[in-house]
Amino acid sequence: MKRAILFVLDSVGVGGAADAADFGDEGSNTIGHIAAACASGEGDRDGLRSGPLHVPNMVALGIGRAAEIATGAVPPGLEGEPSGFFGAAQEVSSGKDTPSGHWEIAGVPVTFKWGYFPDTDPAMPAELIDPIVAEAGLPGILCNRHYSGTEVIEDFGPEHVATGKPIFYTSADSVMQIAAHEDHFGLERLYELCAIARRHADAWNIGRVIARPFAGERPGAFKRTGNRRDYAVPPPEPTLMDRIVAAGGKTFAVGKISDIFAHCGVSETRKAHGNMAMFDAALGAMKDAGDGDLVFVNFVDFDSEFGHRRDVPGYAAALEAFDRRLPQALALLRPGDIFMLTADHGNDPTWRGTDHTRERIPIAGTGPGLKGGSVGLRLTFADIGATIAEHLDLARGPHGTSFLAKLAADA
Repeated sequence: MKRAILFVLDSVGVGGAADAADFGDEGSNTIGHIAAACASGEGDRDGLRSGPLHVPNMVALGIGRAAEIATGAVPPGLEGEPSGFFGAAQEVSSGKDTPSGHWEIAGVPVTFKWGYFPDTDPAMPAELIDPIVAEAGLPGILCNRHYSGTEVIEDFGPEHVATGKPIFYTSADSVMQIAAHEDHFGLERLYELCAIARRHADAWNIGRVIARPFAGERPGAFKRTGNRRDYAVPPPEPTLMDRIVAAGGKTFAVGKISDIFAHCGVSETRKAHGNMAMFDAALGAMKDAGDGDLVFVNFVDFDSEFGHRRDVPGYAAALEAFDRRLPQALALLRPGDIFMLTADHGNDPTWRGTDHTRERIPIAGTGPGLKGGSVGLRLTFADIGATIAEHLDLARGPHGTSFLAKLAADA
């Protein structure tokens, strides 16, 4: 039996991107700076965590050595010789966004330019917004600027509830985000609005329209709910998931994976809210997966709850909580399995602003019968997908180079 399990720790980059300066991110290093902050005491928070970053299970897989390959240095607290295989990968896609990272991991680098909204007021042009407002029958919209997703509902939530005008905002990513109250505006109405916006955003080459529902009755009590939904453009060519399904296998998309790929190549979608619930869903998918199947999981909290909010102690605590659960996943591995941890981009919580950071991503994994050791610096994220494809006996795809031969027990 051969199965593949791929856990994407959303935004857990390892720094060192060769082109980081082109994105204004030279020197960014998500896990490195978190580890350094914890070692210095800046990662402490009463009642949450204290001391050096403690992720022994990820260290055993090779996360520290992956960071060393990316930047030349092992982050403090992540020292140790791993039993798993490890490496780092450089992105060739043109952006540092979620779809680009995931698509490239799945064997389809993004070589075209996404459309972006300028950091102006307004950010989204009337030529795009006015047709959406008309088709959806809206009284208007609020905000229309670059904004933090948590701050925007605090600042515009009361007016939204009073007027019925949804909150439109964006970021440095190719994205249109629409926040609305689940009760006062309606969840299904928000989804319908986002579907309309998706059609109009196509002409502007916007990667995602994201529904951002929230609840609560006053500022300070407004909270985003777990009913987020992403409306993404489909990948421009078949991904690893499409190829698995075409070969008769199944793909289990856990978390926002299905939305990222516009539901292409997805056999089963399993949603959950929060990293721990996501871990439970991932364990369930691993138990259900059979020969030739892929379990593809995104742990979004690292990015959405801590990276964008520039919360170093919260990010560190989330990494440690994930690490404590990791043995449960490893215990479910069967002969013939390959298990990998990686990321899709960085989101350094010590960095300026609130946006993603251009970084290399870690590769750390294991599997019964697979050899540990370095797989080196990979020139594209697509090497991950190419390795999984070879492991599952699929024909070689057009992008990426497999490192499976380096993992053979007799290599």
